Order: sequence, then C-alpha cells, then structure tokens
Amino acid sequence: MRVAFYAPMKSPNHPVPSGDRLMAQLLIQALELGGHQVDVASEFRTHASTPEAAAALEPAISAELERLRLTWKSGPRPELWFCYHPYYKSPDPFGPAISAEFAISYVTAEASYAEKRDRTGWAASQKLVGEAIMRAAVNISFTERDQAGITAAFPQARLARLKPFIDTALFEKGSPAPDPRRLMAVAMMRAGDKMDSYAMLAKALRLIEDRSWTLAVIGDGPMRQEVQALFADFPGRIEWLGERNAVEVAELLGRGGVYVWPGCGEAYGLAYLEAQAAGLPVVAQETAGVPAVVEAGVTGLLTPDGDVAAYAEAVAALLEDRQRRDAMGQAARRFVLGERSLATAARLLNGILRDSAATGVT
Repeated sequence: MRVAFYAPMKSPNHPVPSGDRLMAQLLIQALELGGHQVDVASEFRTHASTPEAAAALEPAISAELERLRLTWKSGPRPELWFCYHPYYKSPDPFGPAISAEFAISYVTAEASYAEKRDRTGWAASQKLVGEAIMRAAVNISFTERDQAGITAAFPQARLARLKPFIDTALFEKGSPAPDPRRLMAVAMMRAGDKMDSYAMLAKALRLIEDRSWTLAVIGDGPMRQEVQALFADFPGRIEWLGERNAVEVAELLGRGGVYVWPGCGEAYGLAYLEAQAAGLPVVAQETAGVPAVVEAGVTGLLTPDGDVAAYAEAVAALLEDRQRRDAMGQAARRFVLGERSLATAARLLNGILRDSAATGVT
C-alpha cells in the first residue's frame, strides 16, 4: 500500500531526538519492511502546551488541510493514513477528514484518551482524538493502560495490541562485556518526568552510597546543569557521556552492568528495550507503561511507584548478587532479540492491518 504517515506530536524528521521521534521512525521502518511505500504526509506539529495555544493553531491547520487536499486531488493519493500518537495535546486534525473525503483507510497507533482532560480545558482537542479513534479501522495500542483508556471511553472502538519494539540490528552484532559495578542511564535532560526520574535516581543512590558502583549517563538537554547538580554529592563516581548516536549508545550499554532509570510517568521507554538488548537487567518503577517493556523478576526488577528506599534496595540487590545480575541480563537480551525486534514487529503489524481490513475502505 501507499501509506501516508503522520505524527502530530513530533515528526520522524524532527531535529530533536526523543522516544516519540524514534518510535515514529521505527513504525515507518516496520511498514516498509512489510512491503508498503511510506511517505510522511505532513510535518505540521499540532502539539500545544495550553488549550489557548491549541486554539491559536486553527488557521494554520486549515491551511495545511487545504494543502493536503490539493496535493491528492492532482496527484497519487495514499490508500492508508497512519497516525502515530494522537492525544489531547497533539490531536490529528487531518487524517479523519482526509480519509473520509478520499475514501481511504485510517489507522492510529498509540492513541490515548482520558476523559478527565475534558474538565481542564482540553475538550475541543479531545473531541478530535475521539473522532479519530472511532473513525479508525483499528487503533493499535502499545500498552494495556492506553488500551484500557480507549475501551472505557469508546467501547465500540476497534483495537489491537502491538508491543513496543526496537531495531535490534546493532545489538545483535555486539558481544556484551559487562562491568557489573557500572550503572547505566540514558535519558534527555529536560523538565517534567525526566527531571523527576533523575531526582529519584540521585536520592536512591545516596541510600546505597556505601556500595561499590559508578554511574554513566548518556544524554543531554536544557537542564544539564540542574541534573548534574543532583549528583554533585558523588565526586568521581559519575561519568557524563553527553548525547551519543545509536552506534555509540549500543556499544556503551554493552559495557554496563545494570540499567537504572526510575521511569516516572514513562509511556513505556524504548531505552529500556535497548538496555536489555545489550544484556543489561533493568531496575525501574512498576508504573505507567514500564511493565510493557520489562518482564518483572525475569529481565529486571520493578519497584512500587514513588518508593525511593525500595528502588535503592533493588539496585543494591543486583550489585551484590552477580549471578542473579548475569542471569537477568542474559534473559533480557533473549527477550528483546527474540520478541521485540523490528522484524517481529513488521510481521505482527502487517497481520493487524490485514485482520482489521485496513487495506480496504473503512
């Protein structure tokens, strides 16, 4: 099929790296691996921080919708509009209208809906998300949490599950050489959930300061100084590696011992899958979408949400029990390479599209 791909929150071509951009790129690769021709339909970003900012985008949205209409009236049109991650701050104002006008299928992936947002000024944006969900031939969810939210609001919505995945090629080539005392973390340095996770990690490490460990941090961002200040109590034990490319990240993870990232508010976290593919067991919180990417007790340890002491104890447990750490690291690598690869996802995604009749008109 010719597929028009659209990511309203962040285009796969956006210059700033993030999990959202990476997942968009991975979905395009999965579609192409399935034999489809994929084009990014629009670079228009609907993400808005406030309802007022969202309303201010309406004139530009109308202009972009007209551009899309004119493009497909005069040239080849797609057979499927595939929208990645529509939610209340980044709805898809184009796909449902385009699919109806040109009689093509419409699909969402990682759509999320929470009725409570209607009471905080986002009702207009949520309405667009709801219309997209009900229009879709299928809504592909990556986590049970997102699927449950859609089911609660729209019992008639058509749903399917595709578990989060990564391109494992770089990790398949490598041979892990773990340093069991080297803790690893990969994350952008920005306000919000990321900063909350850095703060929790620093608090947990203070509780096990007497243990033998170092921490290597891959990542950068506007709050780099604030993040570094959180770990100022550990002179000589923190290695700030900055932003690295995919090849470097895979290599560096392969030299780590335990992946430590609390995951405050984490949608699921592709970095967890990358760490496990490199042979690292994970220590994270059992919160949000994290259980969708870590097998608790098998490939990592998941601790109660917000419990700093429990988190510190879990990190210490893997530092002190190398046999357990090694067993979990090996299980983690088998889990991701065997079940969460790009090739596996492409096959499953093709099956979802076929079974949902997304190859035909909805």
